[in-house]
Amino acid sequence: MNDHSLPPIKEFAYLPDFADRLTELEELAEPENWEYRYSDSDFPRPILYAYIIHTFNRIEDEDKIAYAADDGAASFDTGLVTEQQEPIYAFFDENKIPDRQPWYFQGFVRKGDVRMTRFAQLPEMANYLEDPEDFVFDPECELRKNTEHLVAENRERFPREFDGIGDHQLQMLLSGAFDNALLRARRNFRIAVPQYHRGRVQLLLPICMRSPSEPDLAAVIEKMDGYYRVATCLNLDQALSNARLLGRLNDQWLR
Repeated sequence: MNDHSLPPIKEFAYLPDFADRLTELEELAEPENWEYRYSDSDFPRPILYAYIIHTFNRIEDEDKIAYAADDGAASFDTGLVTEQQEPIYAFFDENKIPDRQPWYFQGFVRKGDVRMTRFAQLPEMANYLEDPEDFVFDPECELRKNTEHLVAENRERFPREFDGIGDHQLQMLLSGAFDNALLRARRNFRIAVPQYHRGRVQLLLPICMRSPSEPDLAAVIEKMDGYYRVATCLNLDQALSNARLLGRLNDQWLR
């Protein structure tokens, strides 16, 4: 089976009742809100779903899928833990159905689950920390923005309150919000929250257009040769989903 329209995990394994399995994972893991806050979703726990899908992508890229000694089971580290800080793994058995995915998803299990004794070495976590400097905002770098492009390409991501505002006025509001975000990040580099997208670490800045302390959007900035380029803007749910891949968000503005 090789359908490149599918996420890699769905090519790797058959995922029966996956929504129910995510419910079990949420109950097994330490408490966390995996729902969108500002937009609708077609299914429950969209942030958790995206987290597992993209965690597997990184695990596969790093060749960290673990296989049992008898080649009859596979597993990967979800990066999540129980309230007792016990790692949680995804567990797969060999798929017996011919001409289908090679593995059959059995569920999420704790490190102490007897099924994990089939692995001589437990799976390793995904690693995103290739260059620690990517995770920290550099206040010496110029920020280059293109508000005209951002408004033209991402109008649907702005809050509905901006629907009646013309493009030029919206660009002016956005430009002022960028100046404010840059000042905030220069005073406190932790304002810039890292996210992982398409193989690279980027930073998210809060864009406050209606209130000085309530973000309306998240700007995605990426480090170039001596400056930051504004790549796009995201609604806050999209930004939270991307940022959660790198770790829990506790006190950041996205939470």
